[in-house]
Formats: sequence, structure tokens, C-alpha cells
Amino acid sequence: MALLLGTFTIGFILSLLAIGILISFRIFNFADITAEGSLALGASVAAVLIAGKYFNPIMVLFISTLAGALAGAVTGVLHTKFKINALLAGILVMTALYSVNLHVMGKSNVALMNEETIFTFFNKLLSISETANKTILLFGFSVSLKELSAAALSFIIVSACGFSLFWFLRTRLGSAMRATGDNPQMAAALGVNTNMMVISGLAVSNAFTALSSALLSSYQGFADVQMGIGMLVWGLASVIIGETLVRDKSVGLAITSAVMGSIFFRLIVAIALRFGMNPNDMKLVTALFVLMALILPSLCKNNKVARSEK
Repeated sequence: MALLLGTFTIGFILSLLAIGILISFRIFNFADITAEGSLALGASVAAVLIAGKYFNPIMVLFISTLAGALAGAVTGVLHTKFKINALLAGILVMTALYSVNLHVMGKSNVALMNEETIFTFFNKLLSISETANKTILLFGFSVSLKELSAAALSFIIVSACGFSLFWFLRTRLGSAMRATGDNPQMAAALGVNTNMMVISGLAVSNAFTALSSALLSSYQGFADVQMGIGMLVWGLASVIIGETLVRDKSVGLAITSAVMGSIFFRLIVAIALRFGMNPNDMKLVTALFVLMALILPSLCKNNKVARSEK
């Protein structure tokens, strides 16, 4: 049961990354590689602020989110103002962020095991001692209160972020962003500043990514400069799985599908590891899974066309 709770906790945390990927890839059709850099940036900023005890854990999450938004905005400016290819702009910012993250942390990784994070802060609010290993019965299984509170906090944060994004995308500004992603020429003809919409959209996307990594580093107890490598594919896999589970493309269900996809994908990974998959093969298996998810729909469609022609 502890493994299942941990899987759900990380699934919820990484669903914020999936939502960020959903915004850039699906709403704006923007191949934003910045996510891998902003993921490590959010964790780096959070780790330094937590270790230095500069702010309370809630403010740490807020500042880390702003750092990710700034990284996304830089990519947007490079693309819109300087007419740099979208993919190249993301690669430039991602590459630069590697050095930025090293300067922020001062070293390649920072340990947070004995520091007050948002999870220990939440435990204090619930009067759950960090030293005591209290358990309760849940569906007949003995469950640690700390693990249960971590899963509950992750769910609360993801729910709040999901509802906030849903509300925002239904405002006039959010509708202008979606219109820019669907048809930038039409949006510009209606008086929408499409360049500003792209910059804002990428800022929001990377803000979610940075928040995800800030929570992940707090939960795992460390931040590493390389923790963003390959996570873009993870987020994309979650989005694709979610779209397979939920066919409806409406705003609310698209956000829900990203969360569901992240949790489901994390469950698949946990089961594979449980049955002996080599952790070194994780990135390879993830990439192959995404490749199959992208290829299979077109193969099925071609088979249907071929059968109908016969």
C-alpha cells in the first residue's frame, strides 16, 4: 500500500508537468524544450531557499513557480521578438539554464532530508510528528500517516492548480490564448497581440513545470541539476495516455486527462519496476512507449482505410 500511495503522490506531482506540456504542445502547438531546463530550475530554486531557510515553504513554491515562468517567457521573447525557430529557442534557453541551475545551487545537488518542506509543513498543520511512524488502516491495509498526508497534499495542490487553469482559460485572456494557438492569423485579425499571448502561454506552461519540480524535490528530499533530463518525454507520454483515456477535447477534460495520464503512466512504471525492470532502462522504455502511442493510431487508421477499400 505504501508503494501505491507513493506512486499516486509522484503521479499527482508530475501531472503538473503534464499540464505544462499540454499548454505548450497542445494549446499553442509549440515544441518547447525549455521544460527540461525549467524543471531543474524550479527544483534548484526551491532547494536553495529551503536549505537557506529564507522563506516559508509556501513562499518557496511561489518563487520557484515564478522562476519557471521567467524561463518560459525568455523562450517566448526569443521566438516572437527575435524570430528564432521555436525548437531552437527552447534548446538555447534549456542549455543556458544548466549553467544557471549550477550557479543557483552552487553544486550539482542539494540534500533536503532534514529541512522543512511543504510536506513537513503540512504534517505540522495536521499534528503529524516527523519522528513517529504512525499508521492507520485504509481498505484493510496499514498506511503511514506521512505517506497519506503527502498524497493528500499533492492532490489538493493539483486540484487547485487544475481548477485555476480551467477558470483562467475561460476568461477573455485565456480565450485569446487558445485562439492564438488554434489560428494565430484569425486571432491577429481580431486585434489579439499574438506575440504577447505566446510569451504568456509559455510562461504559464513553464510555471507549472517548475512548480512540479519544486514539489518533487521537496518530496524526494533532494534537488539535482540533471533531474530534468528526459522528463519532457515523460510529460508528453502522460498527455498522450490521458488523451487516449479521455477522448473529449474540452478544456476541463483536457486538464483532467493530463492528470489521469500522469497517474496511469506512473502506475505502469511502478509495476514494471516491481516486476524487475532495470531502472537504467527507464528512459528507453518511456521513449519507446511514446513512440508506439504516436504510431499506433495512424497504423490503425491506415488498416481501416485498407479494409474499406477492399
